[in-house]
Amino acid sequence: MNKFENRLLQCSSCNVKVTFDLIDVIECDWGLHHVIQCPNCQELFSIDHSCPAFSSILDLDELNSDLLNQKEKSDYLSTSHPY
Repeated sequence: MNKFENRLLQCSSCNVKVTFDLIDVIECDWGLHHVIQCPNCQELFSIDHSCPAFSSILDLDELNSDLLNQKEKSDYLSTSHPY
């Protein structure tokens, strides 16, 4: 999670470069998540694993190419909730 703190990233929802707010834990129907929130558009992105209740960190990775490495992408997808 440290990679999201104090880092300027382009939001995939509003297309603005911002420093995302880190939200420690938020609950969905399948369990708890660590999420970040865009302070501009308020969109929530799950950063621990993919979940249909939140936007995907992979969307942010497309605009911020150095955000995730291949292992982090694989780990994120391997623990996804069912859709």
